[in-house]
Amino acid sequence: MNQPRTTRQRSAVREALAATHEFRSAQELHAELLHRDETISLATVYRTLAMLHEKGEIDQLVRDDGEARYRRCSVGHHHHLVCRSCGRTVEIEGPAPEEWATRVAEVHGFSQITHTIELSGLCSICATS
Repeated sequence: MNQPRTTRQRSAVREALAATHEFRSAQELHAELLHRDETISLATVYRTLAMLHEKGEIDQLVRDDGEARYRRCSVGHHHHLVCRSCGRTVEIEGPAPEEWATRVAEVHGFSQITHTIELSGLCSICATS
């Protein structure tokens, strides 16, 4: 499989993602890049985010309203706990979700499974506001 060539625009999207720990929408990233005087179209931002997600370089969360948000995450398989109010996100990992997914797949005769688990709730700050 051919590696996509590194362009100035792709590098700019990677840098913008590396500069934040929050999940950001394509529109937010595009606005930030324009503010940095980058010449980049929104379509290029979307294509770059899709390519980075497909390569496993970034995580994608889809909000209840259907908007996709992106963030550079830690290396390795993990899941997210997301505040429905402020968007604060905590990466979670551990054997329990993996063991559960494997058991459910085996019970139903599936193998070679992949999965994504997102838990949402209210963080302690939003719950007391």
